[in-house]
Amino acid sequence: MKLSICTDVFGKIPFTEMLDKVKAYGIDAVEMTAGGWGGCCFIPSAEELYKDEEKLRAFKAELEKRDMEISALNCSGNPLIDSPMGQMHSKTIHDTVLLAEKLGVKTIVTMSGLPAGAPGDKTPNWIVSTISWPEYEGFNYMAEAVKFQWETAAAWWKEFCGFARDHGVEKIAIEEFPGALVHNIRTFRKLCEVVGDELNGVLGLNLDPSHLMIQGADPVAAARALGDKIFYIHGKDARVERYLADVDGLLENLPVECSSERTWNYVAVGCGRDLQWWKEFFSVAKMAGYDGYVSLEMEDLTMSVEAGLATSIEALKDTISR
Repeated sequence: MKLSICTDVFGKIPFTEMLDKVKAYGIDAVEMTAGGWGGCCFIPSAEELYKDEEKLRAFKAELEKRDMEISALNCSGNPLIDSPMGQMHSKTIHDTVLLAEKLGVKTIVTMSGLPAGAPGDKTPNWIVSTISWPEYEGFNYMAEAVKFQWETAAAWWKEFCGFARDHGVEKIAIEEFPGALVHNIRTFRKLCEVVGDELNGVLGLNLDPSHLMIQGADPVAAARALGDKIFYIHGKDARVERYLADVDGLLENLPVECSSERTWNYVAVGCGRDLQWWKEFFSVAKMAGYDGYVSLEMEDLTMSVEAGLATSIEALKDTISR
């Protein structure tokens, strides 16, 4: 395994300065946001870059000058919602594939998206309650909503998987994000099922252990279960805040800035699970067949960016399976 870093953490600094910072940390690969919710600070427009050969050559030259690779292009967003945002995310995700083709990047990282609960609705609806009730006169609104959501997902993802495959993308690594239709292993397998055998070979998981931790799942068990469907790994930790979670559980909708009040927080690697746990996680992922990039995604708001990066990089270098 090799280390990479999600570059949005560096904010709005010049592209070349960001690359130099990454090299200074002893890392030779970057995961860059090209569309969707990310900051897109270093690829302002995937469409502009893949259409402008001069800009594309200059972009590639800066990477080559530093012997730097792109581990993946990230275009996480919500292409499944019927709204201007959803239409924009769908376009930029497709544009990211075309940029990947130009750059020779074989892996993109994204999210499944989340539809509304019914045709005509404009607000995503994350249904994580038992859908066998309530009923009224034989109609179960939650069951019907989930059925509609998977029909919507099947149509979009069948088209997109074919498009990505036809343009040279070999791996679509879906991040199992709370608040998305695919948020755990079961829902990832459901997406593969609705896409169908002809196309689901291009689908795998971006195994982000932090998202499973805060849902009460075990990422080590998930790695075993996924096997060769692990297409990418985010090096990201989370901490369930004792005493608060004991009272209120793990369902949490306070803003991430309210760290001291939340029942869980994303934290620097090693500040949630100890290094022995991380060694086991990477060992099991390697045993399952994964030997690709581990990309640091630093979202710890309890410390400075510099401290979070230094802490996480040290922990990952000490624990990844090389």
